[in-house]
Parts: sequence; C-alpha cells; structure tokens
Amino acid sequence: MKIVLIGAGSAMFGLGALGDIFKSKVLEGCEVALVDINHVALGEVEKVAKAYISDNGLQYTISATTERKEALKGADFVLISIEIGDRYELWEMDWHLPQQFGIKQVYGENGGPGGIFHSLRIIPPILDICSDVMDICPDALVMNLSNPMTNIMTAVVRKYPDINIVGLCHEVSSLVIHLPKILDIPFEELHIRAGGLNHFSCLLDATYRKDGSNAMPEILEKGIPYFEGTLERGLFMYIIKYFGKIPITTDSHFSEYIHWAQEVADHVGVMDFYTNYKKECLGHQVDMYNRVKSGTLPEEYWRVVPIIEGILTNDGHEELAVNILNKGYISALPEDTIVEVPGTVDGKGIQGTDVNDVMPLGFSSLLCNRIGVLRVCAEAAIQKSRELALQALLVDTTNNSILQTERLLDEVISQQKEYLGYLK
Repeated sequence: MKIVLIGAGSAMFGLGALGDIFKSKVLEGCEVALVDINHVALGEVEKVAKAYISDNGLQYTISATTERKEALKGADFVLISIEIGDRYELWEMDWHLPQQFGIKQVYGENGGPGGIFHSLRIIPPILDICSDVMDICPDALVMNLSNPMTNIMTAVVRKYPDINIVGLCHEVSSLVIHLPKILDIPFEELHIRAGGLNHFSCLLDATYRKDGSNAMPEILEKGIPYFEGTLERGLFMYIIKYFGKIPITTDSHFSEYIHWAQEVADHVGVMDFYTNYKKECLGHQVDMYNRVKSGTLPEEYWRVVPIIEGILTNDGHEELAVNILNKGYISALPEDTIVEVPGTVDGKGIQGTDVNDVMPLGFSSLLCNRIGVLRVCAEAAIQKSRELALQALLVDTTNNSILQTERLLDEVISQQKEYLGYLK
C-alpha cells in the first residue's frame, strides 16, 4: 500500500496526515511518499516523520522527493493540499482589488471574482498533478483538500472524466460541534444530512436515532437564539429566516456565492476572522513532533484516513460530507456538477447519498445560480482563455459591474502575471 502526500511540506497538513496514518492499524506498514516543491520544508517533515517512526518502533516506509512523477509510481492513494505563491498577499489582492473597482464581494477566497482569480491560479498545477496520476497510477484514488474546492474539482473532472477523485473539507465539523450544544445531547444520538456545494451547504435534515423523530424543528427553535449575535452570522441568520435551513459554515464562505449578501453579511466579523486566521497561521510555530503525535485535531475533521480504511476494509461507514460528481444526489443540479453530500464508503469506493427529499426548492435554486460560473471558470483554466475568464466574471451573479470587469481582469493579470500570464 502506497500513499502519496502532495504538499507534504506544510507542517499542518503533512504532519497531521502522517500522524493520522501512523495511528491506523489498517495502514500499518504502508509506504508514504512525501512530495513538495519546497525541499527545505519537505526535508524537515521527512526528518520528523522518520524520528517518530524510530522512536515508536513503527514499520512504515517514508520517502521524500521534489520529483512528483517518481513518487506517484505504484500509488494507491494521492492526497493533494497545495497553494500557489504567497497565499495571503494573493488572497488579499483577490479580495480587495474587486472592491477597488466597485464590485461588492464580501470575501475573496472561493466565490465571486476573487474566487475566480484564486481558481485560475491553482487549477493549472492541480491539472498537471492529475495528468501525472492518469499517466502513472490511473487506478489511484485522488483526495483533494485544496480550495476553491468546487472550482478545482469541476475542472479536473471536465479534463479527466475517468479520474477517481473525491474532495474533502472540514466545514461539516461545525455541525458536530454546534448541534450537541443546541440540543444538549451527544452528536451520536443524531442522524443528519447536509448538502449543497462546498462552502455553500446547509443542514437539510436531522432525526433522533432513538425513535426516528424529526429534530429539525427543535434545532431551528433553539438554534436561532444560540447563533444570534455571534461572529459572522449576519447572512447566516437570513438563510435561517427565509430558507429555513442552517448553513454549515459562516458568512466568510457562504456570502461568496449570493448576490445580495453584501447587504446583510457581518463584514466586521469577516474581517476579524481573516485577520486572526492570518496571524494564527503566520505566527503559529508548530511543534512538529507533537503534531505528528497528535495527528489532526477533532475540529479539523480531516477524514482522509477513515475513508482509506473504509475502502480497504469494506466497512460501509457513512461520511457526513464528500465532494463528488453528481449522480442524481441533488436532482436540481446537472450531473456534471460537483456536489457536497453525505457518502457511504466501502470496498467499491465512495457512493453519494440522495438528498432530494429534503432539498428545498429555494435553496436548490440558489445552488443553480452557481452552475454557469463553475463551468466557464473551469474551461477558462483548461483552455487558457482570457476571453472565458472574462465571461466567468460576467456570469458570476455576485459581480455587479459590467463596465469595470475587463479593467479588473487586466489589472489582476498584470499584478499576478507569474500565475495568470497564461491567459491569452
């Protein structure tokens, strides 16, 4: 068994994933190949991993290389968690340059014009990775943890329709954290279904396992006062009010996809979140050895290892959220859409769960508004087309200006020429 970690030089991702692998009895003795373009960071992760293996008498084999194609030989599972360039400098440019041109986007990571620019930077290198996978280890399961999740995954499956890929995001962990506090019961006493698009997903259904009764009325009744007035819940509360569903994330993500979000989002909360998140990440000195020892934290909810174990043991367990190609799981959306739905994991892989019986017309219609921009953005990256990039910006419902859009695009390409200069 061989697992390849691409982006392994990240102390949080690489070391956390290694810690989870080292705790697994199912994966005991497997080979782990670490890949990163930063050879210094990669060497540090390799050194700590080998020290931990030696100290604990484990039987894993660790290799590290900047040569991705070499690492992919014989791979069974390929994990991708990468970013391009100076993450925060580029993120702030994605966020604030559109605002400078009068476009009212709330945030700039995954949706809106900023999300399109982010996508156009990161999709090409991920397509290169997937090209190598298809050439070298086409039967491997690719697990993408990079953002913007839906945009990346859409491009990948359009370019490589036969690739075996799933996208994983920790946002659903908010339900694991908040629902027990709202209802004063352990999470294990609930069965839930959430669905939508990544970072644009809601709790659709909840039942009590003891008798199968509907828990949603109580969740909504108690959830409104529980969430009201807390950080980044401006738009969040309006989704509850008008659509009767609870977003699984907060304004900084959900607001990126809705054209009227600017009016109601908690802008102070969004800015505070970003500022604190950036400070934490840039100032956080990871104790590398203890990061391996602890693995990923419960609130990080990286489900990589449980999914690999479930496939290898055919255990049939349910995952709360997987990002996969739509096969009627949300019938309002086309089948070429990457949807986020619950999934069952067994020896055949990952099968999504149908949520149509609990998907309301209003929310599914908000999701439908995203389909065009996903397709055009993906094709802009695949075809390396400035014209399609411009059209993606004009198709995006959060863009309120046609007169400034082309000027914005040219300015961003100019300032990010190293990453977006391929758009012709």
